[in-house]
Amino acid sequence: MPADDPAHRLAEVHAAIAKAARTAGRPRDAVTLIAVSKTHPIAAIRPLIDAGQRVFGENRVQEAQTKWPALRAAAPDISLHLIGQLQSNKADEAVALFDAIHSVDRVSLVTALAKAMDKAGRRPACFVQVNIGAEEQKGGVAIADLPALLAEARGAELPVAGLMCLPPAAVEPAPYFALLARLARDEGVAGLSMGMSSDYPTAVTLGATHVRVGTALFGTRA
Repeated sequence: MPADDPAHRLAEVHAAIAKAARTAGRPRDAVTLIAVSKTHPIAAIRPLIDAGQRVFGENRVQEAQTKWPALRAAAPDISLHLIGQLQSNKADEAVALFDAIHSVDRVSLVTALAKAMDKAGRRPACFVQVNIGAEEQKGGVAIADLPALLAEARGAELPVAGLMCLPPAAVEPAPYFALLARLARDEGVAGLSMGMSSDYPTAVTLGATHVRVGTALFGTRA
């Protein structure tokens, strides 16, 4: 099987997750691989579906709406995750399309999602995004404000599945992953959405339950 074959790349990522899980004494099935298909066309996504991948991540509601109805028609068991920032005015569309939302980071969005979920009668899993490196250019709730936002989300009956983070680029991510894991323990939250193509094995050893992998599966974006 050629090294650039989608099935080969998928198998390599699964093997790396399994190795990291073993290192940490964790079961392999404790980690969900999210194939980040943002910016990739349907033609690039289908081979991964054919190879057995069933969980995918998109950054934008509008882009997902153009691709996934057709893909899901052929594979209805696909789970679709929104991993990018979400505007409150897109809450209805996000709730209708996605099975999980990884970027809940402010009270106004909690309110919009709660209304959208009540209206739609479906409740996608929600991850609260933490600005783990206190970076002004990134989304996410400040660490100090996390307990209050979690209280708002729980009070609004959002299904809080875990925490999510994007560590600062070009630095060792392990301390940030360890910090997110500690915050999750302190707040009684089970899920940890952390780790991307460059660092997902490290994230798995530190407790990631969901890793968001794009380049290692699809190759470098044009």
